[in-house]
This record gives sequence, C-alpha cells and structure tokens, in this order.
Amino acid sequence: MRAMILAAGHGTRMRPLTDHTPKPLLHVGGKPLIVWHIENLQRAGFKDIVINIAWLGDLIPEALGDGAEYGVSLHYSDEQQEGALETAGGILKALPLLGDETFLVVNGDVWCDFPYSTENPLKDDTLAHLVLVNNPPQHPEGDFSLTENIVADGGDNAFTFSGIGYYHPDLFKDLVPGKHPLAPLLRNAMTTQQVTGEHFDGDWQDIGTPERLDRLNQQLIKSALS
Repeated sequence: MRAMILAAGHGTRMRPLTDHTPKPLLHVGGKPLIVWHIENLQRAGFKDIVINIAWLGDLIPEALGDGAEYGVSLHYSDEQQEGALETAGGILKALPLLGDETFLVVNGDVWCDFPYSTENPLKDDTLAHLVLVNNPPQHPEGDFSLTENIVADGGDNAFTFSGIGYYHPDLFKDLVPGKHPLAPLLRNAMTTQQVTGEHFDGDWQDIGTPERLDRLNQQLIKSALS
C-alpha cells in the first residue's frame, strides 16, 4: 500500500513562519513536521510515499530528496503551476503515483500517534475509511457521526475528521482535473453507506497556528528529556 502526505497548503494561519518556509518544513521537536510523518509511516511498513507540493514547493524535495535517508521512496506531485488543488483535486492529480489499489492519505499539518497500518480496511464496495477523533476546542461541533463502523454526515455526537483516511481510487473517478474539496465526495459516498470509520482517542493535534506549533514543540522537548 502507498501513502500520501498532503503538503501543498499555503499555511496562511502560520504566518509569518510560512512566508519563506512551507508549513511541512517547520521544525518541531528538532526536525521538520513532515519528517515525523515520514518516519511514522516507514515504521508502519510504508515504502512508497507521495507528497503533493505547491507553496514554496521546490523547497520540500530539496530538503527531503528521494527518501533514501528515511528508508522510503518519496514521489512528488507538483501543483505549483495550478496553485494548490485542494484535497480531492490534489489526490486526483496524484493518482498515477498512488496506483490502482487502496491508499492512505495524511494531512501534513496534523500531529498524531495513530498506529498506521498497510492492511486495507476497505471491505466490499466501500470507498473510504476515516479516522475520527475527539473534537478539539477550535472545532467543538465535529464533522461526522460514527455508528457501528459506518460514518454519516453530522449528528448530535459528531467527531472530528482527523485528516487521516484510506481511499479507493474509485472515490475520485467522476472528477475532472482541477480544484476539488474532499468533503462533498465523502458526503455523497456516505449516503450509500460506502464510508466506514474508527474512533481514535490517542494524541492528535491540528498544528494550524504558531501557538499550536510552539505548544507541540514544548511537548516533544519535554518528552525527549523525560
């Protein structure tokens, strides 16, 4: 199974840190945020990882190279000409690098200790499997509900989508190249119960602002010293 790290965002909420550095290369705990993802995926058995790039995108392959340093093969999907294609549009463009089988996608601006697996969680005709987490303070209403492993839109006890999901290429088959958000595709598949999920209650953080980045950095430094 292949994995994809979403790294094409502009990181406007991270300014001024991202004025000259793409968000995935911001350091936390002594190394770039994206390297934590790569190392976690490598330990889980992923060997081929696709990274999409846009804002200051050339700096990412310059920093990471072909992945040999991390024991993986890195492949880059370049969206610089288009100016970032949003999540579904970026995945669609990267499909030739991801292959015809189920693949894992991880948001590059989250931190978590989720136990990644190369085992395919999609069964029968399901198109997606989402990892849901407890709602953080900045998103108290959540996104999706979870009942007996089936994900539905909203609900009184909705969880937050972690940005981690397994997808079948058929989820994107009706898209034309261009900018496309992921949520409408997921909600459409939910109407036919083609989206499953799981609740993860471990360490998950949305690293979207300098304050959250600093908080995580202090957490990692403290953990390394303990």
